[in-house]
Amino acid sequence: MVERPFEADFRIRSVGRDRPPDESDMNDKSLNKWILFPRPNPAAALRLFCFHYAGGNAQVFYNWFRHLPPSLEVGAIQLPGRGHRLGEPHIRGLLPLSRIVAQELLPYLDKPFVFFGHSLGALLCFETARSLRRENWRRPDRLFLSATEAPHRRSREESLSGLPKSELVKKLHEFNGAPVEVLQNDELLDLMLPTIRADFELCETYEYHPEPPLECPMRIYGGLEDHEVEAERLAAWSEMTVGTCEIRMFPGDHFYINSSRAIFLQTFAGDLFQLRPQI
Repeated sequence: MVERPFEADFRIRSVGRDRPPDESDMNDKSLNKWILFPRPNPAAALRLFCFHYAGGNAQVFYNWFRHLPPSLEVGAIQLPGRGHRLGEPHIRGLLPLSRIVAQELLPYLDKPFVFFGHSLGALLCFETARSLRRENWRRPDRLFLSATEAPHRRSREESLSGLPKSELVKKLHEFNGAPVEVLQNDELLDLMLPTIRADFELCETYEYHPEPPLECPMRIYGGLEDHEVEAERLAAWSEMTVGTCEIRMFPGDHFYINSSRAIFLQTFAGDLFQLRPQI
């Protein structure tokens, strides 16, 4: 089953309303609420940290490990306000959030690692990599950035966080990322809209501050029918690194990682093998 934005949160809540959601499907080997591991792998040669998109959660990446190299360990970032962290306040500001995530990652930087981020997650993992560099901590071997324009070339962000409920739901329909049955359920929407608004606000208020390009190579992914992301601005990620930067495009819109999931994960696995052949 392909998880779409908000879907995993709804499934967790429906499992048992008399107990708090504990994300038991995701093994948390460290009790770190920020990072969930679908299948802990202490012998892994490489760690992949995945950053979810606006309205998403760590369970978006729950089954990815089944399609990726077996000597890889997947760690999924779980932001406040969703899943088992539903009752926690959202963090306002992408830059402060990136500094917190960098700090939380420290115990897991004892071996080579890479970042993958989709949409909002791509901006967050980019800024997290820059936060690690500022502190002179270990940095990712590569960034895999999906479905978002380069930070210094972003088109003006449409303001969605403050839209009335009906207009916001209409926009979510247009994004084609949430199940129709979810968007037609007022009870679930009332639970999730605060998180959706907070995530959109992170994008809308984000300001890029120039720094030297990162040293790590980048692989950029996008959807061929994604009208939210301009191809030229996607290609501009090459200016954010002194390493190599390659672009791969897939059939589909902003959520091509759902509609073209099989070919995307196959390609992603191949790119990971190229990065570290021994995995």
